[in-house]
Amino acid sequence: MRRIFPASGVALAAVAALIWLGQTGCKSYNEQQVHSSLEVVDLSTSWTMKEYRQWPNPKLTLVPTVTFKLKNNSSETLRYINVNAIFKEVDSVENLGDSFHTAVRGEGLAPGATSPPITLKSNFGVAGKTLDSFKANPHWKSYYVKLFVQMSGPRHISMGEYPVSRQIDFQEDQAVHQEKEPSTVPQEGPAKD
Repeated sequence: MRRIFPASGVALAAVAALIWLGQTGCKSYNEQQVHSSLEVVDLSTSWTMKEYRQWPNPKLTLVPTVTFKLKNNSSETLRYINVNAIFKEVDSVENLGDSFHTAVRGEGLAPGATSPPITLKSNFGVAGKTLDSFKANPHWKSYYVKLFVQMSGPRHISMGEYPVSRQIDFQEDQAVHQEKEPSTVPQEGPAKD
């Protein structure tokens, strides 16, 4: 006699429900749909500080940075948007660094809406001891950033390549000089008899 366990029927029904939800609950976008639904706007690039210290061993590391917003050009609310940036030197095969950010969650990005600014910084940069030595570093060359979007699926869709400007958003601390103030304590003159 063969036994049928009630738990196996429940497990089978749960697996079938998960497969059905996976096929209908999460809409996957192809490249054409992503480009028609989502637009990169207000993009700017610069070099920003990753590490700075003056003492005991001066060091300044600046990294390429990109800031932008995403605009929903579709007629539906977009949810679950991730963005990824890859920073590369022009004419180089290797990446200088990358950055990943969860851009849209929760209520999503409504039709016609624009996201708050998204800033992605490379995890690697170019070093020097001071701002002047950074500017003189031969490794500070022309770089660009590739932006990718991931919407409700595993694929990363390219949103474009943008040159990284040579603008530096960093100012070194100014040296603090303390001048001796004249003493306000009355000085004693010679003793009088």
